[in-house]
Amino acid sequence: MPLPHPLPKDDDLFSYLCLTRSENVGPVTFHKLLERYGTADKALKALPELASQGGLKRSLHIASQANIEKELESIASFGGHFIPYHSPLYPRLLRHIDSAPPLLTVKGKLELLQEPIFSIVGARNASALGKKMAQSLAEKLGREGWVISSGLARGIDAAAHRGSLSKGTIAVLAGGIDQIYPPENEELYLQIAEEGLLLAESPFGTQPHATLFPRRNRIISGLSRALLIVEAALKSGSLITARNAAEQGREVFAIPGHPLDPRARGCNRLIKNGAILVEEIEDILNEIHPSQPLEFKEERPQLINAVSPKDLTHARVLVNENLSVVPISIDELIRECQLSTSEIWVVLLEMEIAGRIERFPGGKVALKEEWKSL
Repeated sequence: MPLPHPLPKDDDLFSYLCLTRSENVGPVTFHKLLERYGTADKALKALPELASQGGLKRSLHIASQANIEKELESIASFGGHFIPYHSPLYPRLLRHIDSAPPLLTVKGKLELLQEPIFSIVGARNASALGKKMAQSLAEKLGREGWVISSGLARGIDAAAHRGSLSKGTIAVLAGGIDQIYPPENEELYLQIAEEGLLLAESPFGTQPHATLFPRRNRIISGLSRALLIVEAALKSGSLITARNAAEQGREVFAIPGHPLDPRARGCNRLIKNGAILVEEIEDILNEIHPSQPLEFKEERPQLINAVSPKDLTHARVLVNENLSVVPISIDELIRECQLSTSEIWVVLLEMEIAGRIERFPGGKVALKEEWKSL
């Protein structure tokens, strides 16, 4: 199948990649920088001054031309592609989550990103029946027109991928796109690279570690119209994915299990809290169809591009006085400071580029521990 749109020009991609790989530029910060400056190139030029205004006393690390060229060459040799946020190839549903990845790395059938996607995740230490259920449902959903997305973990994820290889599957990786994890899924990884699609947010060569899995999970749910949980403990990454899905406005389905099985307690809790109970494929098909659209406003609000840094001296003082290591919502910060949304966002942008604040779920921010006494 031909690609639905051409890939972006290399010169646009270079600036995107350089900005994304620069110090303290996370997904939310990236989008705010583009709102304020219009292009990645202009945002890159503004970073040193932003960091200085935010309180950084040293030079900000901006990704070097040599490192960006090396990553571009590595991806080309690997047979992969980059998809920037503003490319027509970028998945439409993922574009609308709060922390949409600025840049995706992919290898395989790019056209799968334009198809309706249904995610299936669950326990790594899954039961034989759980894996059988996941594989069977993935296969049946594929026949109904769904592409299946999961995280290539052992257990439920691997079973869902195997059930959907023939119809279309997307593996969302926590590390770089070249990193096979867990190693036992190497054969499945190679099959997906040929028959499905590999997708990663992390730079090429990045080994997966604990902090990257929650970031991967919000992509799994963000790509999809709906999410099914098959076996999950009460404290598990699958429940984090389910929470992401609910916050992103996706349908959440769960398969119930025996109350004495720890792998069932997470799913049973989800069902108590409103997830749709699934015992057979019809329980899903009765609720959702691949042709049903999810509607979004296509434009992000332009909140910060009209504020001049010279107007922010008083705003910086107020924001610093009202921030602490305890997370506070941005709406509450606006009320406490009695400043405009634009002013708050610009000051927070400066502080984040300087590495002074961190973001939390629910649109909250807090000072980093090492900055609390300053």
